[in-house]
Amino acid sequence: MVKVIGLTGSIAVGKSTVSRYLITHGYQVLDADLISKEALNPGTCCYQRVKEIFGCVKDDGYIDRKKLGEIVFYDKEKKQVLEDIIHPYVIEQLKKGIKECQDDLIFLDIPLLYEIHLESLCDKVIVVYVDERTQMNRLMKRNHISQKEALNLMQQQISIEKKKMLGDFIIDNRLDYQELYIEIERVIKEIKDEIIYE
Repeated sequence: MVKVIGLTGSIAVGKSTVSRYLITHGYQVLDADLISKEALNPGTCCYQRVKEIFGCVKDDGYIDRKKLGEIVFYDKEKKQVLEDIIHPYVIEQLKKGIKECQDDLIFLDIPLLYEIHLESLCDKVIVVYVDERTQMNRLMKRNHISQKEALNLMQQQISIEKKKMLGDFIIDNRLDYQELYIEIERVIKEIKDEIIYE
């Protein structure tokens, strides 16, 4: 039976790099962000509801994601409405992917795993970790934003320190790529030893 491993972190900690490594090394990874984007494509039930509630449809029939993002960024109620439309679709697609998986392991790449309480889908959870100072510096550099803006983005998620305490396995991403890859392989071995070969 397939073992489901959640992969999460916080903004600018390098979770996507870990996800890419897993994919290139033959592991199946379901990407919740990608599914969220697909949810807004024409033809889905989510598309229809977003169109009715928010409008934001471009001339080509696609949702204007930038405009939609601007609407919900500063309005918590509208953000909640959007999440209530998209999250059930994402969960349904993740469950479908798990059911169809033929491998021993499947990874669910879910940035907001703890925020939206999807731990129940997973046998174990990996948290990609950097300390908050490193996280802030990377975020400022990556997004070309001020410290205040970076802090605002970080505060929209559960802190990385809390996630570190919640995770079953921690991948430390404070060093270089080579060290990160060693960390990933160490954790994969631990997972296999603990839950596949138990």
